[in-house]
Amino acid sequence: MSIYESGVIVVLAAIIHAHLQVSVSMLTLMSGHALGKKTRHTRLLNLMSGFILGSIVMTACLVSLSALFIQNITPSGTPLILWSVVCGLLVGVGMAIWALYYKLRAHGTVLWLPRPMAHHLAARAEATKSPVEAFGLGMIGIFAELLFSFAPMLIAALFLARIDAPLQLAGLVIYTLIATAPLVVILMMVGGGHSLGKIQHWRERNKRFLQFTAGGAMIVLGAYLYADIILIQAQTAGVQ
Repeated sequence: MSIYESGVIVVLAAIIHAHLQVSVSMLTLMSGHALGKKTRHTRLLNLMSGFILGSIVMTACLVSLSALFIQNITPSGTPLILWSVVCGLLVGVGMAIWALYYKLRAHGTVLWLPRPMAHHLAARAEATKSPVEAFGLGMIGIFAELLFSFAPMLIAALFLARIDAPLQLAGLVIYTLIATAPLVVILMMVGGGHSLGKIQHWRERNKRFLQFTAGGAMIVLGAYLYADIILIQAQTAGVQ
């Protein structure tokens, strides 16, 4: 697979990641609590910036560590069995997003998180008072969604592990910026005077679209990689 194709797949994986909503929910929840306490606008933006920075750092660390691990355990190339597992993981996670991502019969944007974890995250968001605490909360948000975000992260890591170091760094930066772009957009909107209520209303109206798009894109990407890598290599081996 060419560098161009690899880059396109890394970007697509990052776009899929950007559709996931746990970090966005935590950011809006933290900001809503801060506004309820009559926090100054500048301080609110500092809290949001700390949260986003934590999300960016954790996303970059997880992808880069995954790529390093893959590089070390498969020095001679990614085996077909690993590609098969990853393709199956993409399809399975995509279907799980369709079926489970939002709580059934729940109003608003109630996500799949177990209630004890959701209550814990809500309590942490409410108690966050400084940018440092917000930074840690942003890191926790990435971990909380790892069950679904691990699939696009792993795909990006697989392709980053097979390219030169300068391109690896560029790919890592591009993936991280795209994956966390919704958080940055919310920060810019709040900084520009838009209310969190309008942002939350938009999320509620479009949650099914985001859910369908993220799940469908994972399934399509898994099927494409299976056809482009596994079937072609199997066919080539059969001819030889």
